[in-house]
Amino acid sequence: MTQAVLVTGGAGYIGAHACKALRDAGFLPVTYDNLSNGWRDAVRFGPLVVADLADRAALDAAFAQYRPVAVMHFAALSLVGDAMRDPGRYWRANVLGALNLIEAAVAAGCLDFVFSSTCATYGDQDGVVLDEDSPQRPINSYGKSKRAIEDMLADFGASHGLRSVIFRYFNVAGADPEAEVGEYHQPETHLIPLLLDAIAGNRPALTVFGTDYPTPDGTCIRDYVHVSDLADAHVLGVNWLLDGKGSRVFCLGTGSGFSVREVIEQSRIVTNRDVPVIYGDRRAGDAVALVSGSDRARIELGWAPRRSTMHDMIADAWRWHQTGGFCG
Repeated sequence: MTQAVLVTGGAGYIGAHACKALRDAGFLPVTYDNLSNGWRDAVRFGPLVVADLADRAALDAAFAQYRPVAVMHFAALSLVGDAMRDPGRYWRANVLGALNLIEAAVAAGCLDFVFSSTCATYGDQDGVVLDEDSPQRPINSYGKSKRAIEDMLADFGASHGLRSVIFRYFNVAGADPEAEVGEYHQPETHLIPLLLDAIAGNRPALTVFGTDYPTPDGTCIRDYVHVSDLADAHVLGVNWLLDGKGSRVFCLGTGSGFSVREVIEQSRIVTNRDVPVIYGDRRAGDAVALVSGSDRARIELGWAPRRSTMHDMIADAWRWHQTGGFCG
């Protein structure tokens, strides 16, 4: 009998790619999503439960029906600007939702839990390589809520034997190489889909915020990881736990960064089209450079990112972009 994995947020960008990776690895991905930010069309690799994490009865019913061997938790609010404006919404949705989920998992005897965390738990530590031992100093309710969930998992591990793999990752990009699923947000806030929208004529131009940073070309530097490589890491995390290994934290990135101008130039090369650009002022809170140290994931998990070159990330995203995305 195929083993089920409950994937919260499985109708979203990263969650949908994780569901495909789970299916390809021989699992049955069961998407649990309220569809507030996800897309029904993205659920192509297993069943869908339309429900909210606040609904404990729905969670209990999903665990009873599918008897998952593990949970993969992506569902969360994640826009930093919104988190600054309305922190209460983030604490309620992210922390209380995770608490409901964790308690339901424990009650069902499902004690293997993979959690999608974030580099935002590190806060503003500019220009250093961030790894699992870097101090966590989140500066907004998004990062703080994710850090709180990490602490919650540790507490439930100590009291109930819950085992967790926590992934902290940086900028996610690209799309499924076969263009079955991809990145589609409303509104869109990520650099590469905004850039491709501008190339395709769906927006007048890409706005670059700040050209006076102390970097070789004056624009911010970020570490990007391909969404399919990220999904593969999450499957490795499930297998890590099912193999009886203990709770662990892993950072996921490439260990090197690309500036905004480098991403723009790669997009021009991949699409063979000009990129309309507007240059604006810096945004408050934008760090100069954020780069991940991922040696632990490579050595212990055996994670080997195969598509996390900027060329492949843009080419796969452009292929998906040309399909028209999800209708919603």
